[in-house]
Amino acid sequence: MAKKSITRRWLTNNLGIIFLILFVVSVTMVTSVQSYYYSYAQQYLVSKLNAVNGLLTRYAEDAGTDVNTELRATLEGFSEKERMELMAIDYEGRIVMTSSGFSTEKLISMPDYDSAMSSSNSYGYSVMYTENHEHIMAVTYPISKISSEYSAIRVVTSLEAIDDTVRGFMLIISGIAVAILLLLGTMGLYFMRSIIRPIREINASTEKFAKGDFSARINPRGEDEIAELCVSINHMADELSNMEEMKNEFISSVSHELRTPLTAIKGWAETLNDTGGVDAMTAQKGLRVIIGETERLSQMVEELLDFSRMQSGHFTLRQATMDILAELGDAVLIYMERAAKDGITVTYDEPEMLPFVYGDKNRIRQVFINIIDNAIKYSEKGGLVEITADAPDSMTVRIVVKDHGCGIRASDLPKIKTKFYKPNHTRRGSGIGLAVADEIIAMHGGTLEIESEEQVGTTVTITLPAEQAKL
Repeated sequence: MAKKSITRRWLTNNLGIIFLILFVVSVTMVTSVQSYYYSYAQQYLVSKLNAVNGLLTRYAEDAGTDVNTELRATLEGFSEKERMELMAIDYEGRIVMTSSGFSTEKLISMPDYDSAMSSSNSYGYSVMYTENHEHIMAVTYPISKISSEYSAIRVVTSLEAIDDTVRGFMLIISGIAVAILLLLGTMGLYFMRSIIRPIREINASTEKFAKGDFSARINPRGEDEIAELCVSINHMADELSNMEEMKNEFISSVSHELRTPLTAIKGWAETLNDTGGVDAMTAQKGLRVIIGETERLSQMVEELLDFSRMQSGHFTLRQATMDILAELGDAVLIYMERAAKDGITVTYDEPEMLPFVYGDKNRIRQVFINIIDNAIKYSEKGGLVEITADAPDSMTVRIVVKDHGCGIRASDLPKIKTKFYKPNHTRRGSGIGLAVADEIIAMHGGTLEIESEEQVGTTVTITLPAEQAKL
C-alpha cells in the first residue's frame, strides 16, 4: 500500500479546496463582469430602438407624413452605423433594409425577432453567432401598429470588443488565482517541510529506541509545539536510558544477591555432607547459616513477587483494624539481635499507646522490616539507629527511623524511591525495597518521606491515618 504522506494529503485536501474556491470565485467574477457589460450593451441598444420608435410614432401621428419613407430616411441617416446596425424587417421576416445598405431576401434565424413578434408590444433579445462566426447582440421591437410595410425594427451590434474585455479580465483573474495558488503552495510546502523534517527525525529516533538504542537525540528547532515534543522525547529517552541502566544494575545486583546466599548454602551443605563427619557445633553453625540465608532468599523472592504484582496491578491488601505498635515491636525485635552482632545499637522509644490503624498488618510489618533493615545496612559498626513512634494528633500515626550512617547524596535523594534505583552499590539489596514500601504506604493513604545528608545519616518518616480518620 503506497505511503500517504502528509504533504500529499495537504496538497490533495487543503490546496484542492483552495483551488476549487478560487475557481468558483473566478468564474463568478468573470460571469458577473460579462453580465454587466452585456446588460449595459442591451440597455444601450434598447435606448436606440426607443429613440427610433419614438420618432416613427410621431411621424405616424402626422397624417401628412409617410412612416415607411421616414423609416428609410432614418436608416440611411443613422448616426451610430459605425458601432451598430439598424434594420427594417418586413412581414415575411426578411431584412429588407439596413443602415449599412445591406439587405437580403434570404430568411435567417433571428430569435429576438421571433420573441418580439410573439408579443406585439415587447422587445426581443438574443445573443448569437452569425454565419461568419461573429458574436453579436440583437434587439428587436415590433412596429406593425404604425407601419404597413415593415413589421419590426432591429438593432444589432458586435460583442467582440466586450468579449475581448471580458477575456482580458478573465486572464487577469486567472493570473491572480494562479499566483495565489503558487504562493500558498510554496508557503504550504515550506511549512509542511518544517513539520515533516522533525517528524522524520522523531520517527528515526523512536525506531532506535524500539531497538534498545537510547543514545539518539532530536535537535529541537524553534519554540513551537513540535519543538516541545522533541524536548519531551529527548527527556523520555534520557529517562528510558536511565531506567535501562538501572534495570541492568538491578539484574546484576539481584544476581549477586542471589548468588551470595546460594554460595553459602551450597558451601555449608557440602560441609555437612562430608563423609568424614563434622562436630555438633560446626553442624549447628552450618544449619544456622543455611536457615538464615534461606530466609534471606525467601524475603528477596517475596520482594520481587510483590514488585511484580504492583507492576501488573494484582497487588492487594487484606485490611483490618490493627495495633501498629505490635507490628513495629515485632520488626524491632527481629533486628535487635542482628544489629548487635554487627556492632550497631538499635534504640526504640515505644509509647504506651497509639491509635489503631486500618490496614494490612503483614504489609505494614514488611515496610517496617525494610526500613529498619536499610538503616542497619547503611550504618557502620558502632553506629546508632533510633526508632520512635507517636501520634502528633488524633488523626495521624507517625513512625520515625533515624540512622547515623553514610547518608544519601543530594543528587540521589529525589530518585531514592524509584524502582531499580540503588545509590550505593557497595551495600546489599535489590533496589526495589523502598519502591515497594512507598507503594504499600501510599495504598494505606499514608506517606513515606526520606531526609538525608551525606556522611551524617538518614531519617525515614512514615505517617499513616488513624482508623477514626479513615472512618
